[in-house]
Amino acid sequence: MLTSSSPKRSGKTLAKRAAAVGAVALAVASLQPLSANAASTRVVGGTPAAQNEFPFMVHLSMGCGGALYKKDVVLTAAHCMDGSGNNTSITVTAGVNDLDSSAAIKVKSKKVKVAPGYNGSGKDWALIKLARPIDKPTLKIATTDRYNRGMFTIAGWGDTKEGAGEGTTKLQKATVPFVADRICKRHYGNRLVSKEELCAGWQSGGIDTCQGDSGGPMFRKDDAGKWLQVGIVSWGDGCARAGVPGVYTEVSTFAKDIASAANAL
Repeated sequence: MLTSSSPKRSGKTLAKRAAAVGAVALAVASLQPLSANAASTRVVGGTPAAQNEFPFMVHLSMGCGGALYKKDVVLTAAHCMDGSGNNTSITVTAGVNDLDSSAAIKVKSKKVKVAPGYNGSGKDWALIKLARPIDKPTLKIATTDRYNRGMFTIAGWGDTKEGAGEGTTKLQKATVPFVADRICKRHYGNRLVSKEELCAGWQSGGIDTCQGDSGGPMFRKDDAGKWLQVGIVSWGDGCARAGVPGVYTEVSTFAKDIASAANAL
């Protein structure tokens, strides 16, 4: 989450995680949840993902993440984009966990489609049409809310701690639990757009996506044991704070719109 009170690529205060390359915030201590009043003594570090563990992950040159929805279409966050239309300025990096690797696949964007009606609150999804396909596995998206529960995996190249601004080039991963809207609203109140956003995070803090992870997927295994995307890293207050979950675009709400937009690109 952003650590500044000024908005970033959005009109929502304290919102949005687009930033310089870094790593997902990960706790190196125990992962069991504590009370919201407990002081967090967790050390924010990072756990690297194994090469090819999440082959659908991509990094965007403006400092966001994303996932391959199709071989030639990336699903990311609307707040990472400057609007819809022809766009050849984005470089998409895929195929590696280390962005400095000589094996990295780099493909330019061709066109961008931002969610219709996006105004900085909810509807935080966008698609990038690539100049050519990337021969890597795609990530299926949830079409119902039945998987909006349990434990989720998050991954990205965002900051390793709140306000770090230094990051790493190596893909990091973490696990966070679902947080019900009624609990999430204890902190965010009406800023949370129910049915368009869902929350995840440890009550005790210490583990979270952070600045630079915007647009990356939040995913879990489906009943067949396959990875399924349920969220898109969107916004939040700070990074890994106790009692402050991360906020993610609820993918299933927009599954039909995403499919339609992808087919029209």
